[in-house]
Amino acid sequence: MSITTNGKEALGNRLLGALPPDAYERLRPHLEPITFSLGEVVYESGAHMRYVYFPTTSHISLLYTMIDGSTAEMGLVGQEGVVGIALFMGGETTPNRAMVQGGGAAYRMKVSAMLDEFKRGGEFQHLLLRYTQALITQISQTAVCNRLHSVEQRLCRWLLMTHDLTQSDELQMTHQFISNMLGVRREGVSMAAQRLQEKGMISYARGHIQILDRDQLLAHVCECYHVVKAEHARLLG
Repeated sequence: MSITTNGKEALGNRLLGALPPDAYERLRPHLEPITFSLGEVVYESGAHMRYVYFPTTSHISLLYTMIDGSTAEMGLVGQEGVVGIALFMGGETTPNRAMVQGGGAAYRMKVSAMLDEFKRGGEFQHLLLRYTQALITQISQTAVCNRLHSVEQRLCRWLLMTHDLTQSDELQMTHQFISNMLGVRREGVSMAAQRLQEKGMISYARGHIQILDRDQLLAHVCECYHVVKAEHARLLG
């Protein structure tokens, strides 16, 4: 598979698109376009990682799985970021798994090529470190949100984050899938989704969610969504 773009603007990943021309040209031969399917596992907990991934039209959930098999989403990565921060932060494995939440395209890069450019200490390194700080904020705020806020507010936050990444009002996902992401029982998600539907924010039927009123979702969501958005804007624009 080959890259068919005419310039970095067409890549679709904001970190790659923000690189200066010289850094981009060094990395371009190492960017391999790939396609992810919904539910595909990008890496497993504790597995040795050989690539970093730059999503373009796909988005990927960072999940923690407990011994009993229950899961909860720690973070969500789309075209604004990169999957595999452990590789440039000094580790080769991570205790979480990465799973495709929205199928689509991405670029992958071998670890050796990524580290060669990272060690130059230029804009590529600065972008990855700033993104890492933004992701840490998202992960931390998710932990706070899961502890302090209602399932309804958490569902609003998750729907808005997913809506931001997909840029589509149509979301294909079941209540069971959402419950796995939020770390709550399916019944809790069903009740929360029903309340949002009654208020005219969404419609839901057979694994299909439609965003009807984003402004209402924004008015109803907890502060966690806005904190994460503001920090990302501050660090990466």
